[in-house]
Amino acid sequence: MQVTVLYFAAARDAAGCAEEQVDLPENVTQVRELVTWLGRRFPRLAPHLDCVRIARNEQFAAGDEVISQDDVLAVLPPVAGG
Repeated sequence: MQVTVLYFAAARDAAGCAEEQVDLPENVTQVRELVTWLGRRFPRLAPHLDCVRIARNEQFAAGDEVISQDDVLAVLPPVAGG
């Protein structure tokens, strides 16, 4: 299944790119599985994954949410502001 993954802020730095098209392995069908897979794929990103939010098609996604072909998934680290 092919999806687009967008990386923002520290996630972008750790992944080394802002956006990519990826073919997910067959065993990656839910958001929580995507997070695990990304941690294995990008070891520098792994330490950040405990505190990121994942958005699926511009809506925050729960861990058990199912990923579909052509979804756009965003990796969003926490944001601090003032």
